[in-house]
Amino acid sequence: MRRAFLLLCLLCASLLGGCAGSYPPKDPATYSALIAPYKLDSGDRLRVVVFGQADLSNTFIIDQAGYISMPLIGAVAARGRSAQQLEGEIAGKLKSGSFVRDPDVSVEVDRYRPFFIMGEVTSAGQYPYVTGMTVQTAVAIAGGFTPRAQKSDVDVTRQVNGKVTTVRLLPTQPVNPGDTINVRERFF
Repeated sequence: MRRAFLLLCLLCASLLGGCAGSYPPKDPATYSALIAPYKLDSGDRLRVVVFGQADLSNTFIIDQAGYISMPLIGAVAARGRSAQQLEGEIAGKLKSGSFVRDPDVSVEVDRYRPFFIMGEVTSAGQYPYVTGMTVQTAVAIAGGFTPRAQKSDVDVTRQVNGKVTTVRLLPTQPVNPGDTINVRERFF
């Protein structure tokens, strides 16, 4: 009897051990993307300054196709690039078109695209992204947890290297613009 009980305990422990793994599996590319430089995408509003050229300096919103449209040079691809990469692209187009001899371009994000939160929060919806946001601050912006909420971690869906992926994050981990946060219901 004791041996059967011990075998049953070992079986249960091995089954529960399989449940303790991370969800979804920790993909190195996904987690390295958490610390990578910010990549621009549709909905971001950019402040572009071409020094000494007031007519070329303005704010631009990245459209659904991932482009901004600037005077003289037209559409410039912005999606998936960092602000520094976009600066180089704009400067290159201005120089190659002989519009500006030695362009000095600065690009900064004026307003990030929003994040989305759903599930067990008081007010699910779309909210403006704030620099340095964590899961905890995103939940606070959405009015806090409901009484049924799983508070130890949340599921976050985001684009990483062109693929949509879901990661499970702790309350202290960062949220990116465009993320969809799902606060699950707890079991007990």
